[in-house]
Amino acid sequence: MNRIHQRFLGCSLLIAKLLLVGSLMAQPNPLSSVNPQSSDVHHLLTQYYADFGSLSRFYTITGSPERRERFQKLDTEYLKQLEQLNFDRMNTDSRVDYLLFRRDLQEQLHKLADEATEREQIKAWFPFADTIYAAEKLRRRGHVLDARQLAQSLAGIGPQIRKIQPEIDKNTKLDGALLRRAELTADGLQKALKSIYTFYNHYDPDFSWWIPEPYQKADSVLTAYTSFFRKKSREAAPVKDDGSGIAGVAVGRTELLRQLQNEMIAYSPEELIAMANKEFAWCDRELLKASREMGFGDNWKAAQEKVKNSYVPAGKQPEMILRLLDESVAFLKAKDLITIPPIAEETWRMTMMSPERQLVNPFFLGGESIQISYPTEGMKHPDKLMSMRGNNPHFSRATVHHELIAGHHLQSFMNNRYKTYRSFDTPFWIEGWALYWEMLLWDQGFPQSPEDRIGMLFWRMHRCARIIFSLNYHLGKWGPQQCIDFLVERVGHERANAEGEVRRSFVGGYPPLYQLAYMTGGFQFLALKKELVDSGKMTHKQFHDAVLQINSMPIEMIRAILTNQPLPKDFKTKWRFYDLQS
Repeated sequence: MNRIHQRFLGCSLLIAKLLLVGSLMAQPNPLSSVNPQSSDVHHLLTQYYADFGSLSRFYTITGSPERRERFQKLDTEYLKQLEQLNFDRMNTDSRVDYLLFRRDLQEQLHKLADEATEREQIKAWFPFADTIYAAEKLRRRGHVLDARQLAQSLAGIGPQIRKIQPEIDKNTKLDGALLRRAELTADGLQKALKSIYTFYNHYDPDFSWWIPEPYQKADSVLTAYTSFFRKKSREAAPVKDDGSGIAGVAVGRTELLRQLQNEMIAYSPEELIAMANKEFAWCDRELLKASREMGFGDNWKAAQEKVKNSYVPAGKQPEMILRLLDESVAFLKAKDLITIPPIAEETWRMTMMSPERQLVNPFFLGGESIQISYPTEGMKHPDKLMSMRGNNPHFSRATVHHELIAGHHLQSFMNNRYKTYRSFDTPFWIEGWALYWEMLLWDQGFPQSPEDRIGMLFWRMHRCARIIFSLNYHLGKWGPQQCIDFLVERVGHERANAEGEVRRSFVGGYPPLYQLAYMTGGFQFLALKKELVDSGKMTHKQFHDAVLQINSMPIEMIRAILTNQPLPKDFKTKWRFYDLQS
């Protein structure tokens, strides 16, 4: 090749590189026309959350008609203000805020209407309630109470309950929702009384003369009344305690469908279970591949057993987590997958989880502070071993980045800096994003060995299992013990960890869709990545940064913003992000 040809070829290669760089730089930024910190609904959202906070701190008594009516008024007023905005002139980003704010206001009004209906049906069970509510209302402004009259009212609570309770107990057809409302009402009344007592006692001589003895008796009676309703509601639950000691509330198919629609998930519970089973089959195939590479043939449980026994000694778990986090961050940077702000990398930290908390959360949790679940001195030896085996390095390899970077810690870090007025939190975004990174890093080659793959597959199977057992539970088909056995036999959980997982799911304060949101949300993000990144419209980093700058919301709405969809005012969810047929 002569010098002229060499120079020509060199120029050609340089031009090609410049064109490639230029094409990447010329890719349209989906957020370029969007105000990074505002929208046409920004002012209403900001005012609403401030007003909601002020009213929540003032009207504190759960179950009081005064509280319910005030929030009904608030939500109705803001719904009217929202509807006065010119939706047709909004860009997609602002339309998303409009639609989601309207959805949330309507959902709140729906819940408050249910509360009003149920409260009316149980009103006769609380003939003393209005007296307590009225006294608590006066207390907030420090008015002088008629202590003698209040003492007489408190003294009458016990006899009234003793007359009413047997009639309630005889009724075997009471709806569980009414009994749960009664439990909340009784608890709210007890807290209202405590608020009154702690404010006046020792400060108001007349109050201190009349009230202490009748208050103590009324407080004791209300404690027992609350426990009575709690027991009755469990007896009325569709899923009974089956010996597991776990008795939550199964909401039923109708409510599941309503909540799925509200979360913008266009699939039925049965379709979601089919999705999970399809993914389980993929996990099974990958698990057998890894098991064979380790020399265990098709005996994947034996291969998993070896992986579990790779746990680090007590006291060494924080060091192991730090190593895994450093590896995952280095991997993200080397692949140029996402922007990691220096302060986000600087400020994450560790805490140790209490033994009591580990009964509900047997694995570590994350955010700005990663909470480490590992044995403590007081645990029984079998429990210590199960905790160590369940938190071994290969299992943890899939979850350290889930909890920290680019998962929950980076999510909250960015939420505090972009579109901060948005409060459309949904587990499909929160947990779906973190699980998406487990899937993406698998595809990008993060597992270094078959042991790593078995560890990452354990969690992927776990998320499949969460969809299956949580939906079957809420459909009334499975009891808690079936859910525990399923996790042990199908996923390979340690039994104590499986019990903690099921307890967390049904009595840990999580909403019915929370457990299925991990994998479902993860597949939404994968589908969106395929649409925008795999097609060449965006780079990985552009896509991931854009998602975090939009803030938390249903993923179908993130898709609408990034693809600039012309959203109609009567928008209904319709995105079919997962192919059940292939």
